[in-house]
Amino acid sequence: MNVNRVKQILSSSADIEVKYNGVSVWIDQLNEDGRTATVHLRGPLEERSIVEVGELIEE
Repeated sequence: MNVNRVKQILSSSADIEVKYNGVSVWIDQLNEDGRTATVHLRGPLEERSIVEVGELIEE
């Protein structure tokens, strides 16, 4: 995924499925470095991770 698509997903009200390492995640924010994003797993656990934008896949 690229940075512009992450920005589009963050500003969208739609439920857009994004996966990281095959697991469905929510994107919380694009980080200031412009290369990473903060995400958390969909579901009851809200453990956040910082991942490379290029490793996110839109389903």
